[in-house]
Amino acid sequence: MIQFLLNDQLITLEQIDTNTTVLDYLRLHRQQTGTKEGCASGDCGACTVVLGELNEAQTGLQYRAINSCITLLGALQGKQLITVECLAGERLHPVQQTMVDCHGSQCGFCTPGFVMSLFAMWKQQPKPSHEHIDLALGGNLCRCTGYQPIIKAAQALGEYATDDTFSANAQTTRQALKALQPASHLALSYQQQQYFLPHTRAELAELCLHYPDARLVAGSTDLALEITQNLKELPCLIGVNQVQDMQQLDVLAEKIIIGAARPYSDCMEVIHTYYPAFAAMMQRLGSTQIRNQGTFGGNIGTASPIGDTLPVLLALNAEVELQKGEHIRLVNLNDYFTGYRKTVLEKGEFIAAVHIPRLQAQQVLMVDKVSKRFDDDISAVCAAWVLTLNNNVIECARSGYGGMAATPARALNAEQALIGKPLDHTTIQAAQQALAHDFKPMSDVRASSWYRMMVAQNLLERMSLSVHQPA
Repeated sequence: MIQFLLNDQLITLEQIDTNTTVLDYLRLHRQQTGTKEGCASGDCGACTVVLGELNEAQTGLQYRAINSCITLLGALQGKQLITVECLAGERLHPVQQTMVDCHGSQCGFCTPGFVMSLFAMWKQQPKPSHEHIDLALGGNLCRCTGYQPIIKAAQALGEYATDDTFSANAQTTRQALKALQPASHLALSYQQQQYFLPHTRAELAELCLHYPDARLVAGSTDLALEITQNLKELPCLIGVNQVQDMQQLDVLAEKIIIGAARPYSDCMEVIHTYYPAFAAMMQRLGSTQIRNQGTFGGNIGTASPIGDTLPVLLALNAEVELQKGEHIRLVNLNDYFTGYRKTVLEKGEFIAAVHIPRLQAQQVLMVDKVSKRFDDDISAVCAAWVLTLNNNVIECARSGYGGMAATPARALNAEQALIGKPLDHTTIQAAQQALAHDFKPMSDVRASSWYRMMVAQNLLERMSLSVHQPA
């Protein structure tokens, strides 16, 4: 059984297809058709809804925009699902009113998604800056209105007081969320399908041993595509978003430990503090909706050759904390990948956390992502380097590349070409030549093999320029 609030209504579910997305539940089961299906892959934002949930201190509410088309029902446990139908009361909500006033809609298909993204932004940033607006709308596409009227509508929100009906009802909502029953281990079932929601790592470990072929669900930003795009049925799912000891974020003297189920959005402040170049790239990882659900554990678990965090974690010499039963082991990420989407994970084993070493004195981190679109796009090439510099001499170099091989990989020959040499044009040229021995990239719809190699080599030059001419 799971319980959640659909706007202000308490919903209790137990017997329902466990592969049901929030979008299909709203449209097919609740006849709330304001939420639209555009791409069914988390790219266009037409399906955007907002989750209201208790903050970590349990003292207030926070609002997150998510893609309902790739969110499974089990993720709603203990939260408030807010849809576009609920915003207007006796009059339009300020977000809706500014869209009208600024002529922010033509055909209207994308408009509910834009409204919900702006609503979530406005609840967190009552007077949004241009940067806030860009981030909030990075995952919403419009093909006919043009973005300027929508941006003007977002800017106009700063003129409104934030005391809407959601603020007025905040105390009631908090009490209602606190009163929701915790999910039973078997949260949802339907015929031969099962969806489990463990509460602790110990419970998760026991379930993984008992159901070694179950698929683990964190943000489902990749997993759900098997349902919506490949039309697969996933018979046994284990959600990890209720496992509180996998939501950790520990800043230690030598490393930072991030729980595998902690969303990217809840890591950004710490990542920006200790790895600014990493944070700048992460702001381009998917969209706000994706970052509100996606996790480091999920990105590592999919083992995709174009997972954006993986090259950076390789360069930082990160380790993955794996658990099977009561046994816990640390595996260096460089040893984790064994082939295309294959890893050292054993049956019944799961990713519990990622351990990221902190940068030391004289170390610099460089991260570059090249893609067709600046935001919300898959990398053609992602490159990360950690250099230890002493009077411009490279004492140590460690790399990570995505999009260049069947797995995220280091450029070992290029690293050796740099170590012990001054960071100058001659050294970079040698590293560029060595890079051609490290990788033989493939051609696909995103980029040709030639283009990928040229970009990867050019990024080495950009790295040098970034050190010597940061402006």
